[in-house]
Amino acid sequence: MRLDIPTLLLVTFVLTFLVGVLFLLSWVQARGTRALAIWGVAHLGGAVASGGLALRGMIPDWVSIGVANAVMIAVYGLIWSGVRAFEGRTLRLALPVLGGGVFAVACLVPGFYESIAARVVLASSIAAGFCGASAYEIWRGRAERLVSRYPAMVLLCAYGLCYAIRIPAALIAPLPTGPDALQSPWVAILCFAAMLFTIAIAFTFMALTKERAERSQRLAASIDPLTGIANRRAFVQEAEALLARPSPAALLLFDLDHFKRVNDTYGHAVGDGVLVAFCALGRALLPTERVFGRLGGEEFACLIPVDGPEEARRVAVRFGRAFAALRLPTLPNLRVGVSIGLAVSRPGDADFDALMRRADLALYRAKHNGRSRTELADVALPDACPDRSKAWAQAAE
Repeated sequence: MRLDIPTLLLVTFVLTFLVGVLFLLSWVQARGTRALAIWGVAHLGGAVASGGLALRGMIPDWVSIGVANAVMIAVYGLIWSGVRAFEGRTLRLALPVLGGGVFAVACLVPGFYESIAARVVLASSIAAGFCGASAYEIWRGRAERLVSRYPAMVLLCAYGLCYAIRIPAALIAPLPTGPDALQSPWVAILCFAAMLFTIAIAFTFMALTKERAERSQRLAASIDPLTGIANRRAFVQEAEALLARPSPAALLLFDLDHFKRVNDTYGHAVGDGVLVAFCALGRALLPTERVFGRLGGEEFACLIPVDGPEEARRVAVRFGRAFAALRLPTLPNLRVGVSIGLAVSRPGDADFDALMRRADLALYRAKHNGRSRTELADVALPDACPDRSKAWAQAAE
């Protein structure tokens, strides 16, 4: 089937223009995602470049060859810049301009301008480099698990490969020159690939931004806004998953001693500072593989994998002493202790509610015995705190 090149270029112009408008409209609704604005400008620039290529023979060659191709090269650089913006990295808008400028300046050299193979090699090399760099930037952000991340990488690599293959092809099979330059099968292939790429990358980039927004909403719903650690619902869910492992785990329940007195004496702002400091210390001292959450008010919990009760006790005592020695710079005389109830799961026992009841009773004993201490729950304890157990069972639902 023979494809009409000017028609393909015209369709590419319309399609790319519409995709650019779609990106800009999405950016208007989500101003915080500046990558959408950059991708929108890039696609509008791609539409201009496609229009210039489609008008080959009807406008001066220096416009359809030099300017249009230079703009197209800069467009791939803008896509790369948009990916960097999406990944939260520093924008380098000078590089897209430089990429297009190199081609434009090279076209001022008569020998280069008259050699279509040289133009193809340079333009394809820069475009392939930008596509590969965009794929690399997305790969660097793989720690953020987004479903569309790897499809975006594959698309960018595949399109960059099309340009890379075009380089040796231009040297092995020289393209026609003069008025028939656009009638090369390679031009048809690249136009068709450009249309497919434009549609696919638009869907993929939109999916990436949507997935990030949904992920941010899920995180916001599971994070305590003051301290930045898991809230009670998220803690219960994550703790149950950790407890399901075959290795034993220890549950530490924390209750800051006389915290109401801190709020009444120094104000709630200082009380909030104490809570934030407690959580910062927990992140620094508690084991890395942990589930740490705020249960409400001045109560916190942490589930950690351990080898046995003695290891769990050492962790709890070390943390309790470190917190008791903590001082706020502006209030050096303020001292706050923490009571800790500790319970270690039995092998094969993944009953979170039972573990919580045991740790809760141990915490009650620590507070009853003078506070600012750690108490280890017995191996087996009756359900001595029915009201608290019922509350935790509801929180786990």
